[in-house]
Amino acid sequence: MIPVARQEMRDIALCRSLLYQAVSLGFLPPTEQTIERLARESSAAALAEAAAYLDDRDKTSLAPRARALAKTADARDRRALVTSAMNLFGHTPKGPIPPYETEYGEDEIFQKPHQMSDVAGIMKAFGLKLDSSAHERIDHIACELELAAFLARKEAHAVEIGDAAMLEQTRKAMRLLLKDHLGRFVPSFAVRLRHADPQGFYGALAELCRELVESDCRRFGAPLGPESLRLKLAMDDNAPMACGSPAGCPGACDPDEAAVGEESSE
Repeated sequence: MIPVARQEMRDIALCRSLLYQAVSLGFLPPTEQTIERLARESSAAALAEAAAYLDDRDKTSLAPRARALAKTADARDRRALVTSAMNLFGHTPKGPIPPYETEYGEDEIFQKPHQMSDVAGIMKAFGLKLDSSAHERIDHIACELELAAFLARKEAHAVEIGDAAMLEQTRKAMRLLLKDHLGRFVPSFAVRLRHADPQGFYGALAELCRELVESDCRRFGAPLGPESLRLKLAMDDNAPMACGSPAGCPGACDPDEAAVGEESSE
């Protein structure tokens, strides 16, 4: 049997992974799966159970934020969600509230490729790669959240088998992902989204995403970015573009959906 302390560490990592995966799904183009896993009362309640496990230990409010997903007026109406997503995010990286990390912050010439290659480097270190058929940028918030979910699952596995080296490597990667990427732009992204959709599904999702990322920044000692990062206004014609299709890219970098290549070390 796993010692109690190790079991708790594993369970915390698994709950974090579940929440990251759920929030990642929420930021993909809405489908019936979005509604089934996030907007049904029973699904939101199950997600809230995992969140409550973290709330008890971290003094957070993730569980009520998870339950709030199913209480919004548009939560179970896919057409309404599609319309909201289009109005909020647009169909290019320069939409009203961009879900792309590199659209936030100073407009330096080398910043965008550096940030994208940094995320790609974290993925490559664990045998992951972006699914080329997804036609999505690697800095999309859903992809970065999915990577966080993978790292949390990897951490749980390392704890379970007692692999100290794997655990150290995984936690180091998670801190980098938080410090340089999710923790940097999610506060600003979430504040904008909540302000634009205060009573809707995406506003509630923004609140859950923000608190999850902020709690992990505290857990890993990673700094948080400001709530007021400026948006890059000028179009960069050399930047890779999203596909522009409402169909989007479900499972853009999800190892569970076989959309990435993984060289397993487990």
